Amino acid sequence: MSILFDKIVTKLLDETMRNLYIFGFFIAALIFSSCKGGGQGELVGVYNKKFRNNKIPLGMVYIPPGRTLIGVSDEDISNSQGAPSRMTSFSAFFMDQTEITNAEYRQFVNWVRDSIAVTSLGPTTAANFYKPAPAGGAAGTPVGGTRNIDWRKVGNGSLLWSKKNGGFGAKLNDMYYSGADAIPGRNEIDIRKLKYAYSYVNSDLAAEYRQDPTKRRQDYIMTYTDLPDPNNPNHHPSVAVYPDTLVWKIDYSYSQNDPMVKTYFNHPSYDDYPVVGVSWEQASAFCVWRTRFYESVAVARKQPLNSRPEYMLPSDAQFEYAARGGNVKTKYPWGGPYVRNTKGCMQANFKVGRGNYSDDGGLYTVNVKSYFPNDFGLYNMAGNVSEWTITAYNQSAAPMLLDFNPNFTYVAKTTDNKYLKRKVVRGGSWKDIGFFLQNSVGTYEYQDQSRSYIGFRCVSSYPGTDITYRN
Repeated sequence: MSILFDKIVTKLLDETMRNLYIFGFFIAALIFSSCKGGGQGELVGVYNKKFRNNKIPLGMVYIPPGRTLIGVSDEDISNSQGAPSRMTSFSAFFMDQTEITNAEYRQFVNWVRDSIAVTSLGPTTAANFYKPAPAGGAAGTPVGGTRNIDWRKVGNGSLLWSKKNGGFGAKLNDMYYSGADAIPGRNEIDIRKLKYAYSYVNSDLAAEYRQDPTKRRQDYIMTYTDLPDPNNPNHHPSVAVYPDTLVWKIDYSYSQNDPMVKTYFNHPSYDDYPVVGVSWEQASAFCVWRTRFYESVAVARKQPLNSRPEYMLPSDAQFEYAARGGNVKTKYPWGGPYVRNTKGCMQANFKVGRGNYSDDGGLYTVNVKSYFPNDFGLYNMAGNVSEWTITAYNQSAAPMLLDFNPNFTYVAKTTDNKYLKRKVVRGGSWKDIGFFLQNSVGTYEYQDQSRSYIGFRCVSSYPGTDITYRN
């Protein structure tokens, strides 16, 4: 009996001591947290919520910080006036491993299509696709705005667009071609209605007028809207997001490209081919949408909106730095100096010789993961399609640019001279000769123009020094 009593007493003492340790730890933590909050009159700082920022976004690769020679370092054609070579440093960033594909861009188009459809249904019907009203609001009342659409309810759009089985498609007749614009027997979405409206703060304007007391924040906000104010220089028309498939006809007047017009963007065989027929303005709108699209995920994960820096088009210099793959003075992304490998195979999709389009494996564009990636793991940084950059084309700007993260930007207005609408394009395309595949060579196109040989990819800044360091 005494032995049993001793065991019971020992167990009670152990539990008491354990509880005392837990209580002591709790008190210590409470004291520490109160001190960190500035309770002792010391400067302890206000820290943001910690979260992991070393995860590489899906479909992107990490481009480490570093430096390389940027500019013409090899052969040049007469009077091209390429920028002189100089050592340039870069911060770390993420870059899409491939050009944006038809399938990826179609996700943007479908999102715009579905968001317009939901918001056009009317409050009562649209409530089926919105998130629940906040506390104090009427049950089932839409919160309002495309950012409050519950995309899980929209799903693949079958319920939204179906005209039977409880769908709401019968209420979306205004989304289709009608009257003389419609082809009898076919229901086709009126792509002219697919426009993306958005706003953002223009940091260039904010910096320019930061000392002007007459300016307000609204003077720095660039707005793309269906009803732009003609008296507001920061207002622009909303962006039509559907690719211009007619570029296959417009770019080549005397060529049989009708099959490409009708199939390239929508046929499943081309899902993993680079999207084309997209202007610089459309590519920029895609970057904004991609940023906002991820922000909704960040909110659901209870992370700040800036947990992942915004997506953007790469700068001219960023593209060249990434194309070189960490190498210096290389002629092409794969090194060089030849366009064929040791087995005699072409290493990019371009116009070989005097018009041989097929020897590289594709008459037009090819799958975005064709050929070998460069040393950073990036595919088709030369050939296939040329790519938009965020940089404004101005040959006089080169001497003024800094030697770290250089860039020159200008968002042209509709009324601006066409020369102010030029944007740098990089990488060369399937219809270009080998010269334009060089790392140091860039050309230009007007920001409101779309071509059958120009696509794009996105970048996102890395929020820190290097992914290998603890920030």
